[in-house]
Amino acid sequence: MSEILEGYVDKIVFRNAENGYTVLTLVNDEVEMTCVGTFTFIGEGEFIKATGSYTAHQLYGEQFQVQSYEFMEPEDLESIERYLGSGAIKGIGNALAARIVRRFKKDTFRIIEEEPERLSEVKGISEHMAREIAKQFDDKKDMRGAMLFLQQYGITTALAVKIYKEYGAKMYQIVKENPYKLAEDISGIGFKLADEIAAKVGIGTDSDYRIKAGILYVLLQASSGGHVFLPEDVLKARTAEMLGIDISGMEHHIIDLAMNKKIMIRESEGMKQIYGASLFYLELNSAKMLCDLNIKYDLSLTEINHRLSAVEKQFQIELDDLQRTAVVEAARNGLVVVTGGPGTGKTTTINAIIRFFEAEGMDLLLAAPTGRAAKRMTETTGYEARTIHRLLEISKMSGDIENKLIFERNEGNPLETDVIIIDEMSMVDISLMHALLRAVTVGTRLILVGDINQLPSVGPGNVLKDIINSHHFNVVKLTKIFRQATESDIIVNAHKINAGEQINLDNKSKDFFLLKRSEVTAIIQVIVALVRDKMPKYVNATTFDIQVLTPMRKGELGVERLNQVLQQYLNPSSPDKKEKEYHNYIFREGDKVMQIKNNYQLTWEIKSRYDITTENGTGIFNGDTGIIKEINLFAEQVTVEFDEGRMVEYTFNQLEELELAYAITIHKSQGSEYPAVVMPLLTGPKMLMNRNLLYTAVTRAKNCVTIVGSQNMVQLMIDNESEQRRYSGLSERIKELYQ
Repeated sequence: MSEILEGYVDKIVFRNAENGYTVLTLVNDEVEMTCVGTFTFIGEGEFIKATGSYTAHQLYGEQFQVQSYEFMEPEDLESIERYLGSGAIKGIGNALAARIVRRFKKDTFRIIEEEPERLSEVKGISEHMAREIAKQFDDKKDMRGAMLFLQQYGITTALAVKIYKEYGAKMYQIVKENPYKLAEDISGIGFKLADEIAAKVGIGTDSDYRIKAGILYVLLQASSGGHVFLPEDVLKARTAEMLGIDISGMEHHIIDLAMNKKIMIRESEGMKQIYGASLFYLELNSAKMLCDLNIKYDLSLTEINHRLSAVEKQFQIELDDLQRTAVVEAARNGLVVVTGGPGTGKTTTINAIIRFFEAEGMDLLLAAPTGRAAKRMTETTGYEARTIHRLLEISKMSGDIENKLIFERNEGNPLETDVIIIDEMSMVDISLMHALLRAVTVGTRLILVGDINQLPSVGPGNVLKDIINSHHFNVVKLTKIFRQATESDIIVNAHKINAGEQINLDNKSKDFFLLKRSEVTAIIQVIVALVRDKMPKYVNATTFDIQVLTPMRKGELGVERLNQVLQQYLNPSSPDKKEKEYHNYIFREGDKVMQIKNNYQLTWEIKSRYDITTENGTGIFNGDTGIIKEINLFAEQVTVEFDEGRMVEYTFNQLEELELAYAITIHKSQGSEYPAVVMPLLTGPKMLMNRNLLYTAVTRAKNCVTIVGSQNMVQLMIDNESEQRRYSGLSERIKELYQ
C-alpha cells in the first residue's frame, strides 16, 4: 500500500546524473528519512510530497522507496527560510535568509517573483544582487518545469539538462515542431530517441524533418561499420528500409542537406558518393597533409648505402635487398610505407631505420594505435613507443562538462622530432590519422608500417590500404619469409591462408593444430581442457595468457556465452571470492577482464612490495586486459591489475567499461600477440567467416594455434575472399591532388 511523505530535502547523499537515481534525506517536524528513487530534477532545500513505500535495506536500514513525487511551495516561515538558506539560491546563506523572511514573512516568494527590487530593503542585498536572486529563482523554476516536460518523452535527467542549457525556453517549440534537431545538436540524443519523441508529439512518418534526420542517421551508422561514405543508391535503400517509407522523392532531401552543407556529394566512376560533411573533410584534409609530407631529399644513394652498411656492422643487423630499400627510401623521402606479412622482417627493418637515423643524430618518436601494440613495439626495438593518443597528448577540454577530449599536439603545437614511426597502421582509422597528421610538420619524416591483409580499423576508413592504392607514395612491400620464420607453421600457414592456399591440418605440426569436433558441447569441453590444463604447460605460460578468439559476440560459440562457461571453469564461485553482478555480467575476484573503450581520465598506479606508489599516470585503453584483484562491496569499487602492475580502481558505475576476457572477438585481438590462441570454428555467416578474419586470428599467436571445430569451415574461410566492402575515398582524394 502506497504512503505519502512530505518534507524538505536536507541533503542529497548520492545522485546519478545520467538516470536521476538519487539517495536523499527528507526532513519534516516528525521524522528524518532516507529516500531513494528516480528524481528528474531536485536540489537541497526543495519541498516535496513523495508517494511510495517503506523498505528495509540490509545494510542501510529503513528507507522510503519513492514511486512518484511533486514539488510543493514551502508554507510556514521556518520552511521558507530553510529553503532560501539551503544553497538553492547562490549568495543567500542562513543569516541572509533569516533577514529576508523576517522582513517579508509569508509574502517572501511573491516578492522575489513579482517585486524583486524590494529585496534591496534587506540589509546586505544591493539592487544588483536583488536582480540576481530573482533571476536564479526564475531559472530554477523554469528548469524544474523543463525537466518535468521532457520527462514525459522518456528523456533522462542528464540529457534534459543538456537540452535546457542548449535551447532555454525555445526548447518547447523545438520538441513539438522538430525534435530531430535534438539529434543534430545534443550529444547523446540519437535519431531513434528523437524519432520516439516525434511519434509522441504526433509528427508524421513522411515528415521532411524525419527523412533528412534519417539520412544523416544512416550515414552515422555506416561510419560505425567502417564506411566513410555510402553510394547514393545504398544510402537511399537503407534509409527507406529504416524509416518504412518509399524510396522515391528522397532526391530533393539529399540536395537540401548538401545545400546546407550537412552532407557532401562526390562523383566517381558514375557513382554518387554521399559523405557526412565531417568525415569528408577529415579525408580531404588528410589527403592534403599526406601530400605535403611527401617531399624528396636530395641525398646520395652511395652515401646512404655506406652509412647503412656501417649500421649493419655495428648492430649486427642483416638486411635483405627489400629491407635495405626500405631504409634508403626512409632516408630519401618524407613519407614511406613499409608493409608485409608475418616473418617478413618488419621489426628488423624498423630497428635498422631507428639505428640509421640515430647515427645521423636525429630524434625519433615511435607509436602504435593500442597500448598492447605499443608495448610490443618497445620490447622489439628497445626504444620507447607510445600509443598515438599519448603521443598526441590527449586531454580533457577545459571547462567541458561532457568530458570531450582534445589533442594538445596539433598544427599550433606540433611534435618536435625528426622522424616518426607508426606500427600496426592497419588499425588506424581516418579520424586518428587526421589528428596525427595535424601534429606532423613538413620536413618530419613519417614512416608507416603495417600489414594490409589484417582486418581494417574498427573506426571509419581504410587508411593504410588507401595510401598504398593511391600509388603516389613510396611503398616497400616485404615478401621474403626469413629462414627462422619458415620453421613456424603459424607463419607459413598465415601466408598460405593469405594466398588462398589450403593448409595442412594433419596435426604433425609443433605449433598449429586442428581438433575436429562437430558438437558445440564437445568444442567447449575441449577449449576448457586446452586453456586450463594442456596449453599453459605446452607454451610455458599461465592460463590467463592463453587467449580464446572467436569470430562472433553472439551465439553458442560467441564471446558472451564462452565467457560465462570459461569463468565457471577457470574462476569458479567461492566463499573466498567477492562478486558483483552488473547488467548481464557477474564480475568475480580473479576474473580476466578487458577494457572496452578508451578512457584517458582513469588513473593508475604501480606500487612496491611495501605498498608505496612508485609510478602513476592516467589512461586505460580499449583492448587492455587485466585481472580483478579486489571487489569492495562497501566502497562500491573494483580494483583491476593491468600489464606492468598498473592498478586501477573502478566505481561500480564504471563497470560498463569492462567485460570478461577469457574469450574475445578476433576484431578485439588486433595489435595484440599471445603465447597461444585457441579458436572455435564451426558455423557462421558467410560475410564474416572469411580469409581476412582467419588470417588475423592466426597471426595473433606467437607459439601455438589450436583450432577446435570443423576442418571444412577452415577451408571455406580460406576460399572466401569476400570481405565486406568498405566505402572509403582517401585514395581518390590523394589522386585528385596530384592531377
